[in-house]
Amino acid sequence: MQELGRTLAGLLRPGDLVLLTGELGAGKTTLTRGLGEGLGVRGAVTSPTFVIARVHPSLSGGPALVHVDAYRLGGGLDEMEDLDLDVSLPESVVVVEWGDGKVEELSDDRLHVVIARAVGHEEVLDDVREVSVRGIGARWSAPDALAALQGVSAR
Repeated sequence: MQELGRTLAGLLRPGDLVLLTGELGAGKTTLTRGLGEGLGVRGAVTSPTFVIARVHPSLSGGPALVHVDAYRLGGGLDEMEDLDLDVSLPESVVVVEWGDGKVEELSDDRLHVVIARAVGHEEVLDDVREVSVRGIGARWSAPDALAALQGVSAR
């Protein structure tokens, strides 16, 4: 998952919104840790479940990483308004775990990453993930916009 995050980071730029969906333990924070490595940000990327959001400034002049965990937030964008994500978005990469139905209004252009544990013969294969990445909006409409992700394995 970290490798996928590092690869995905190479595609991102300031203003990008990434929504991560997956069950508990699917690897959302691990993927975000890889994004942080790829973006070259300061600080350990850990789950922001109890603080809701963490900002990791760039160490190399690139965009900051704003990492949000919306798991405990029941409402939509109105409930998240205090986080000022709309202010942070233009100069940052904003990653929202559990953001479905809550933050889509922030941007017409976004990536939606769905992570599932692979299942085989009635058992969950703990170290294997099935990941789908879907680009939404003009930013991601080019046929090869996500080509760099082809062949990247996720565990």
